[in-house]
Amino acid sequence: MSPVAPWDGGDYQARFDALAASGVDVHGEVRFLLAYSPASVLDAGCGTGRVAVELDRNGIEVVGVDVDPSMLATARLRASSVRFEEADLAGEGFDLGRSFAVVALAGNVPLFTPAGTEAALVAGCARHVAPGGLLVAGFSLGRGYDLGRYDSDCVAAGLVLVERWSTWDRNPHHEGADYAVSVHRLPG
Repeated sequence: MSPVAPWDGGDYQARFDALAASGVDVHGEVRFLLAYSPASVLDAGCGTGRVAVELDRNGIEVVGVDVDPSMLATARLRASSVRFEEADLAGEGFDLGRSFAVVALAGNVPLFTPAGTEAALVAGCARHVAPGGLLVAGFSLGRGYDLGRYDSDCVAAGLVLVERWSTWDRNPHHEGADYAVSVHRLPG
């Protein structure tokens, strides 16, 4: 994710650790992704690696990418077995040289990219989806990047909408929902 303000990876992760310690399930995204039985996942905008680390614990090959060095430093401390890369997902030069069964944009990643770069973000992520693979994105609605624009950006990147939910727990999406989890496939 692209930082809006300087981040402190340790403080950011401490919030999720506190939630988990209080009994809150912080791994809904991982359960959602595991339902597709992916062999590999790109955790795009991985932050402190919350999703990537849990996918790794479940035996999934995962690579995490984020633009923020503080977030990545925390991620690397949490899981030395996961490859974490510093890169701008919306940058023209973003290329890991490989594709993945699933590319995941969990945790409002499109909302953390600078305004006007959302199409580049989607295109950069789509370049890393294997033929027949999925781009899965979850983000809050009503914050400047709507589903119409997101779907158009996905179509421009060669992706086709497969399904949409209003939560990572697969609650049906409906008009007026404040969150969407969208699953797009790269034909092939």
